[in-house]
Amino acid sequence: MKLQFSQIGERLSGQSGIVELMDDLGAAMAGGGDMRMLGGGNPAHIPELQQLWRERLSEIVADTTYCDRMLANYDGPAGSPKFREAFATSLRELYGWDVGPENIAVTNGGQTAFFFLFTLLAGEMPNGGFRHVMFPIVPEYIGYADQKLDPRTFRSYRPRIEILENHSFKYRIDFDAIEVTDETAAICVSRPTNPTGNVLTDDEVSRLAGMAASHDIPLIIDNAYGEPYPGAVFEPIAPVWDRNRVMTFSLSKLGLPGTRTGIVLADEQIASRIRAMTGVVGLANNNIGQALVEPLLANGKLRAISQEVILPFYQAKSTAARQWIDQYFADEFPYQVHRSEGAFFLWLWFPELPVSTQELYARLKQRGVLIVPGEYFFFGLNDQEDADWPHRRQCIRLTFSQSEEVVESGIRILADELRRLHG
Repeated sequence: MKLQFSQIGERLSGQSGIVELMDDLGAAMAGGGDMRMLGGGNPAHIPELQQLWRERLSEIVADTTYCDRMLANYDGPAGSPKFREAFATSLRELYGWDVGPENIAVTNGGQTAFFFLFTLLAGEMPNGGFRHVMFPIVPEYIGYADQKLDPRTFRSYRPRIEILENHSFKYRIDFDAIEVTDETAAICVSRPTNPTGNVLTDDEVSRLAGMAASHDIPLIIDNAYGEPYPGAVFEPIAPVWDRNRVMTFSLSKLGLPGTRTGIVLADEQIASRIRAMTGVVGLANNNIGQALVEPLLANGKLRAISQEVILPFYQAKSTAARQWIDQYFADEFPYQVHRSEGAFFLWLWFPELPVSTQELYARLKQRGVLIVPGEYFFFGLNDQEDADWPHRRQCIRLTFSQSEEVVESGIRILADELRRLHG
């Protein structure tokens, strides 16, 4: 059989960074071998969280009526009414936001939420024009890169690089370079940023929100690692929501990636459209994550465990990983590490790397270490000068969510490989 695929089919089913990453992650997790998984975004198995989810599962199973309803009934495509009410109530109580369940739509994971949002807002318009999503700073999340249904969907901008002390640096938005036009459908950022651990300042977010509001378009903020759940933010921030902002959340980083539960907070018009798209594409959402978390929203336990367990756990992991980098790299070759301000990753920059990070990835994979090459995270750069920017081929993402033994040994092997390359 000689199959022919549509252009959209080719785009969605072809080679992509996120598919390669998840294939590697799945193979490493299933293989049970010695592969050191420093590439994927899988959350750590935090004992207190694992125990909490086992307890919740036991409570659900013990309540036969509730358990049967969770497993055997569809919820509406917007998600469980009780979960949406509990989530909205928690945001009202924490931040004073004027939100209700009508502002919330549940999706089959955050990845699906962004596919829906990008498809809803950008692309060919009824008047024949074309609108794009603007990323004011890259590198950005690898999972966005291949969600475009048209190659013109994304437009992104290089950051300003601020060199700090002790082999550190920080990306900042270059507000002199970014441009919002009538062809811009939305502005999109993640906070904290995957892959770099960058946390946009309150001032940066406020300026972006002002630019979006002046053009009557939404500012989309991906909170997969952010406030209030799971709260893996190492810098003090003041989250703000209004009708011109769309915020997304995820249960994955609470230790529940298998439940595939994303949450979109938006103006009622957008939230209702996301609900409808869920109904068309998948009928309904996974009930299990919502059932596990709903009472913990209502009694405040989810906020407490985010602040008292998740945040200090990942902050300590970040500090330890950075210490091993400095120990094993030992100033033997040039390197910079992005300031770690949140999320589960360190972003490493090797200004004089003799090979691309794609080749470094292949070499490390042969030695039992998986990282993610940085090229995948610099999507949407339309200018040829930006596309040829050497910095794109000099960075890698490294996760510190695995065990101390895995992270330390992986960093030690990375250092050894870099010494060989710099020879």
